[in-house]
Amino acid sequence: MAVILKNHSFITFLFLFQFLPWQIHGFKTPFHPKDVLPLLPRQVSWPILNSLYSAVDIMPTFVGVASIEGNKTLEWKGACFFKNIAWLELHNKSNSQFGGGTLHIKVSNAHSWTCMDLYVFATPYRVTWDYYVLSREHTLEIKEWESQAELEYVKHKGISIFLMQAGMLGTLSALWDVLPLFTNTGWGENSNIGFLKKHMGSSFEKRPQPWVTNLTNTDDIHSGDFLAISKIRGRWGGFETLEKWVSGAYAGHSAVCLRDSEGKLWVGESGNENDKGEDVIALLPWEEWWEFELTKDDSNPHIALLPLHPDLRAKFNETAAWEYAKSMTGMPYGFHNLIFSWIDTIDGNYPSPLDANLVASVMTVWNQLQPAYAANMWNEALNKRLGTKNLSLPDVLVEVEKRGFSFAKLLAIPEQDDWVYSDGKSTSCVAFILEMYKEAGLFGELASSIQVTEFTIKDAYSLKFFENNSSRLPKWCNADDNVKLPFCQIRGKYRMELPGYNSMDLYPHMNERCPSMPPKYYRPKSC
Repeated sequence: MAVILKNHSFITFLFLFQFLPWQIHGFKTPFHPKDVLPLLPRQVSWPILNSLYSAVDIMPTFVGVASIEGNKTLEWKGACFFKNIAWLELHNKSNSQFGGGTLHIKVSNAHSWTCMDLYVFATPYRVTWDYYVLSREHTLEIKEWESQAELEYVKHKGISIFLMQAGMLGTLSALWDVLPLFTNTGWGENSNIGFLKKHMGSSFEKRPQPWVTNLTNTDDIHSGDFLAISKIRGRWGGFETLEKWVSGAYAGHSAVCLRDSEGKLWVGESGNENDKGEDVIALLPWEEWWEFELTKDDSNPHIALLPLHPDLRAKFNETAAWEYAKSMTGMPYGFHNLIFSWIDTIDGNYPSPLDANLVASVMTVWNQLQPAYAANMWNEALNKRLGTKNLSLPDVLVEVEKRGFSFAKLLAIPEQDDWVYSDGKSTSCVAFILEMYKEAGLFGELASSIQVTEFTIKDAYSLKFFENNSSRLPKWCNADDNVKLPFCQIRGKYRMELPGYNSMDLYPHMNERCPSMPPKYYRPKSC
């Protein structure tokens, strides 16, 4: 092999080999180009791998449910093996209280001799995985069900099967793309930018320097002005990138400006890290907040100020806004309902290969690894939707089955602003701002018919709440940029984009039934 690799014609052969019609007459290829790419030198193989796979390939695809014998046998096409069937056998070989089972998977018709399929198997009570390289019947033994509830679940619902569509090689390559999203490095920043360009169509055009606005005079910043923030590196940068992808928002965080009775400027923010490392709601003097963003925030934040329209500024009740902000100060960030502002529909909010089955399986994994974290992120919110209390995630999934509707339908039930969780009302960064707008009178008579906990950041900056006359923007607004944005970008190397900015009027039950499919993120009227 070492001799062959020195000949550049071998690479040409790989690509020609990929497109030859080997499968037309049932001839199985001895190998597939993708299967042998790791044998090439890294400087050759990784650019090819990166063109074939992307970060989203790390996510498994739901192929179906393996049911007990006598029910319909599950059949599907894999990434390696093109013909697969599965069924579940219940038994009690272990002589245990609840018995066990055997998952049978028969794989055949591999597209090459060197490929393999990688699978994840899940119930609400367990998650495991396996891989297959040989065409034959394979078995996955489950010695004992965890409880009577798990036994009853698999009797009626079976075991969910997920395929790593990219295979072992593609999954490893996808991991190589995913991990840097969360690293605080130039590599991580470029990875986030590349992901958003590829999957959302973001442009990331560079702005002329200086990349920070000289805000020595903040007199033109008023109560209610919205701060849209986009982080592109580090832990929060990676999280925001994925949040933007699924929701269609071109900003991943937000804060709001407030002036007190003496004219001092403050920033209200849900998601500010306190001395204990907890993300809470905080009120900070502007100077302190701005200094942190300029000197200590290592996520390379891009920040835009969205000034309120003068008519709405005149309506803004500062006293009511301050009362609300002070009542929420120190409360935890709104983790409880974070994902539910994104999920509005049964199947219109999940970029491929995401779906409600995968969400349930990810929740199951987290429930096993970090039960307290899982309870904070979704267990209470799921109980709210069912009208139950203190059900664990497995119990929630069983209850959904008993009631005869799907987990996807449960996830799509709208959040209610008046729901109170074990640690108080739950507001994400944008829900905190919009609740303040409600209290300050900006939602008018529609306040009681709109649930702002259903709004994403995109939904917020799309509201027709902001200045629409560029001549009234502050003089320092985009003064050094040759492109005049309709808002004021005050920090960042790249020009911020906010598609749909300042374009939508309020209406009852706003944003409760909206799809969000990339890359166009089409939004039906009055959803």
